[in-house]
Amino acid sequence: MEHENIEDSPPRRSRVQLQEWVQEFVDLGHPIASRIRVVEQEDADGRDTGLVVVELAHGGGSVSLEPRGYDDPLWQADLTGGDDDVMLSPYALAGLAAELVVAGNLCAFLQWKSLEWDRASGRHTEGGATDASG
Repeated sequence: MEHENIEDSPPRRSRVQLQEWVQEFVDLGHPIASRIRVVEQEDADGRDTGLVVVELAHGGGSVSLEPRGYDDPLWQADLTGGDDDVMLSPYALAGLAAELVVAGNLCAFLQWKSLEWDRASGRHTEGGATDASG
């Protein structure tokens, strides 16, 4: 079988791969007030999948970004907050809105990188044939 390193082969995205993509997003100059990190996460088989977490500076909480499923190139966001209601000034509310825009842009960027990486792998083509060079 050609899957010598399934940990880093499409559609599986390892923690290291996700860290590289997040750094690429940061290097593009997006204004980021939140802390973005890639945490350890394993699938049901114990293989590294990574999880991107945007820790919100305004209002507490975080946004977790991940693919919808193993062989799914589309991404989703999970917004989590604390157990308590949070009162925000107009400026803090605007800051939170800006953080959520960045999280949305990052989620779209990661989805684009996943689609690009999957196509470049040669494992998924329009005709269903695969390219052994990927």
